[in-house]
Amino acid sequence: MIKIGILGYGNLGRGVECAVKQNPDMELAAVFTRRNPADVKILTEGASICSISEAPDWKDRIDVMILCGGSATDLPEQTPAYAELFHVVDSFDTHARIPEHFANVDKASKKGGKVGIISVGWDPGMFSLNRLYASAVLPKGQDYTFWGKGVSQGHSDAVRRVEGVKDAKQYTVPVDAALEAVRKGDNPKLSTRQKHTRECFVVLEEGADAAKVEKEIKTMPNYFADYDTTVHFISQEELDRDHGGIPHGGFVLYSGKTGWEEENSHLIEYRLKLDSNPEFTASVLAAYARAAYRLGSEGVSGCKTVFDIAPAYLSQKDGETLRASLL
Repeated sequence: MIKIGILGYGNLGRGVECAVKQNPDMELAAVFTRRNPADVKILTEGASICSISEAPDWKDRIDVMILCGGSATDLPEQTPAYAELFHVVDSFDTHARIPEHFANVDKASKKGGKVGIISVGWDPGMFSLNRLYASAVLPKGQDYTFWGKGVSQGHSDAVRRVEGVKDAKQYTVPVDAALEAVRKGDNPKLSTRQKHTRECFVVLEEGADAAKVEKEIKTMPNYFADYDTTVHFISQEELDRDHGGIPHGGFVLYSGKTGWEEENSHLIEYRLKLDSNPEFTASVLAAYARAAYRLGSEGVSGCKTVFDIAPAYLSQKDGETLRASLL
């Protein structure tokens, strides 16, 4: 049994707990929280609930620590810190900072002789793999990624961390005209702003300056500055009533050419439609936790991404079964 630790018990952490239940070769050993452990209730009987400060004490009792914090401020600090103690998996999704994050985790995990797998989920993650496969197969072509319509956990978390914000949800919305142009094979050149809009529903703290909050959101680098962003200020009751779910999804499309004169066109489309963004992301994290454990058992150390890991390491099934049933 692969003993799993969960660091952070929000939506993603709860999703990981559910994912562990569906993987018979895994068991949840402990949940680590910044809250008072006595106030945290989990679903798994027999698993411990501990303060985050106790995590180092579990160094020899957990095989893989799945880090469920936010990409804005949590994971840049937490993943390198815990990568020296445990095999770790995170869902760091600030694309522009992935090279920096990789270098920090690689240094820490090699120092501890551990495996760290970063930026696991559906984008980055599953979508990244589809972009790589398509571009490798069709070198003459162009990839296009559209997200939504749906709730982005990372962007919602970034909005909630703005001073004066009590609660928030952020929706990523693809521009339909851009999506259809790609599907028609027009191979349009699209800027970031032309592909998506962002819509924020924000509950303010009492006395907060709405104009200041809106400006800080719209100018936030790596999150909103490159998009047409709309900010709606609503009540907590409205947010809870109308925006309680966490759906998401999106598309990776690749338009490519083959033939001596590039006379034939091909379109690859990969789509996700998700009832629960965190639960799906958590399920991907669990599969890569298995890969981290297996690689660690082989003596591998250092940071990895989804590009570095063979698909067979993700599956519960052995190689013989995979070749007979899926190949």
